[in-house]
Amino acid sequence: MITPTSGTTAEAELVIGGMTCASCAARVEKKLNRMDGVTATVNYTTEKARVAHSGEVSVADLIAAVEATGYTAHEPEPAAPADGSGDSGGAGRPAAGDDDGLRPLRQRLVTAVALAVPVVVLAMVPALQFTYWQWLSLTLAAPVVTYAAWPFHRAALTNARHGAATMDTLVSVGVSAAFLWSLWALFLGSAGTPGMTHPFELTIARQDGAKNIYLEAAAGVTAFLLAGRYFEARAKRTAGAALRTLLELGAKDVTVLRDGREERIPAAELSTGDRFLVRPGEKIATDGTVVEGTSAVDASMLTGESVPVEVAVGDAVTGATVNAGGRLVVEATRVGADTQLAAMARLVEDAQNGKASAQRLADRISGVFVPVVIGLALATLGFWLGNGAGLTAAFTAAVAVLIIACPCALGLATPTALLVGTGRGAQLGILIKGPEVLESTRRVDTVVLDKTGTVTTGRMTLRTVYAAEGTDEEQLLRLAGAVEHASEHPVARAVAAGAAERTGPLPPAEHFENAPGRGARARVEGHQVAVGRLYDDLPDPVAQAVRDAEQAGLTAVVAGWDGAARGVLAVADTVKETSAEAVAALRRLGLRPVLLTGDNRPVAESVARNVGIPAEDVIAGVLPEGKVAEIERLRAEGRTVAMVGDGVNDAAALATADLGLAMGTGTDAAIEASDLTLVRGDLRVAADAIRLARRTLGTIRSNLFWAFAYNVAALPLAAAGLLNPMIAGAAMAFSSVFVVGNSLRLRSFRPAG
Repeated sequence: MITPTSGTTAEAELVIGGMTCASCAARVEKKLNRMDGVTATVNYTTEKARVAHSGEVSVADLIAAVEATGYTAHEPEPAAPADGSGDSGGAGRPAAGDDDGLRPLRQRLVTAVALAVPVVVLAMVPALQFTYWQWLSLTLAAPVVTYAAWPFHRAALTNARHGAATMDTLVSVGVSAAFLWSLWALFLGSAGTPGMTHPFELTIARQDGAKNIYLEAAAGVTAFLLAGRYFEARAKRTAGAALRTLLELGAKDVTVLRDGREERIPAAELSTGDRFLVRPGEKIATDGTVVEGTSAVDASMLTGESVPVEVAVGDAVTGATVNAGGRLVVEATRVGADTQLAAMARLVEDAQNGKASAQRLADRISGVFVPVVIGLALATLGFWLGNGAGLTAAFTAAVAVLIIACPCALGLATPTALLVGTGRGAQLGILIKGPEVLESTRRVDTVVLDKTGTVTTGRMTLRTVYAAEGTDEEQLLRLAGAVEHASEHPVARAVAAGAAERTGPLPPAEHFENAPGRGARARVEGHQVAVGRLYDDLPDPVAQAVRDAEQAGLTAVVAGWDGAARGVLAVADTVKETSAEAVAALRRLGLRPVLLTGDNRPVAESVARNVGIPAEDVIAGVLPEGKVAEIERLRAEGRTVAMVGDGVNDAAALATADLGLAMGTGTDAAIEASDLTLVRGDLRVAADAIRLARRTLGTIRSNLFWAFAYNVAALPLAAAGLLNPMIAGAAMAFSSVFVVGNSLRLRSFRPAG
């Protein structure tokens, strides 16, 4: 898949085959990055490379470079819409039920376990060592060391041809050395003598090497490593389940309306502008706008929001949500790869293909780890021989070093945690754009909140009514509401809606006249009614009511008729019910909330009081370009700033902040400029997003700690001859499974609310 970008640069995605550990990924990445005009990241877990390259380098050149390194590469195959699910954005990803990649590995594992267990039992239990037990052990161990361990040997040979060494080199050398030593002892030494026995020992005993065989080590290590690799492969599929589930949310087919007829077609065949029918209980096939009907839409599968959203004509709806109420006719506005569902999938996939700084460190270490360990094994062998420990003890210690050092856990530490964390985020409506974001969430100490659409609903409502002495409040509302009902201004709509709600149906307005920037006039029930700022002189009580409303953070509208001001109607943006709870949650995370808005200060402070933000943390009257300046000012004060917004005017500030969080209910510009996208319009999700990102980062760090600690602690023990090679192999495999299991704990993350 090639994506043109600015200038002569293009992006390509390649599926890499043959990688068995993070060292392999590091080698492929290094090879690609050596090419002129190429910047590449290779992810071992997703088995994909994301490459930015100049126009002078073709995809064929990139594939040739990977193949020259000893691995395979090809572009992802396009997603086949055979099931009508359309473009999923996850081309090349195996289906949940696809087991082809695991079957050969499972067959080798079953063979290894079935044959290695008797070999290990015979070696560990002297009472079972009958006259020719060693020859039965050889017969059983040979298929394990050759057939079952072949993936390790094949990779080691491939690496050797290219002058490199990886984890597979360690495994192949260790297993082969133990097996060849046993062959020498059986055929050329005294180990093949009928009736030979030797006890199973956890420590190295100095004795004649010709009497000892290590078939149990060769077979047991192979079985342990294959088991670890199999469960790692299984875990990779499990970790990607959230993304696959996300991709499968879409409707498979849809009823379109064409020439007055209903026609059932695959959802993938929908085009922009098509009108389609959504019956109660059906999924909405793609993003669109309601053109007929009213209903409640259940978006819980996509956003995690449990309360259905009421929709009517003109409202936007999202593909994969469920029509929970009445019959709807929807006009498709975005289809295929342009839908919100596909965009979510791409964001998750991109995040999983990226690398945090911790992962880049792990890759660099893995790239040099293997030759260092081989050198350490040779040094161990030389040290023990030089100190007269005997060839057996020296050889066993060296083999233990080779086996204990396999960096599987190191390579899996970051990608598995990212895979699970971003997948869980997608399920909860939290889209993490890249792993670099995780590093930012750890440092953030200040969170700047846009007011309109983020802390508030962005919709004006009628809050207070003041009727002058001698004026009936209901008449004031009815006449003013009738005039405002004919206007499209947001404040006018709020007044009209509030008046209708309190007094019932509004009377008709005649001879409507709009005064831009000042208000509107019309004749209602025989009165010439004016609403807005059309009165030059206000009676003192009315003027005081205006001042009181403005000090309370409300927008005041003066209404009157027949040339006299009769009262004041005050409207305001409504604070979201969950905003105060969200601000408290952000504080619990150690963040300092700051309210940033273009509104005047009284309005801003009123909203801040409602959600628990002190007046000194309110920045008001700021233009869009001023928002960027305020973010930069806070950063200049030494703060690490997160910004939460939803509008086009927030895009620059979101991009400027150390961490940008965009409401998914906002504009595309804001979403593109952000680091995290919150699918729901609930500010509480911002706190959940930061919690999830921090927990994912913490999981990566704990994974890396245990992987490093394991190797640092185990290598000296192995070099000292204190670890039997089989025990070393078991411990190494367990460390990998531990890292994967630790990452999978992220699936249990729950929103605080």
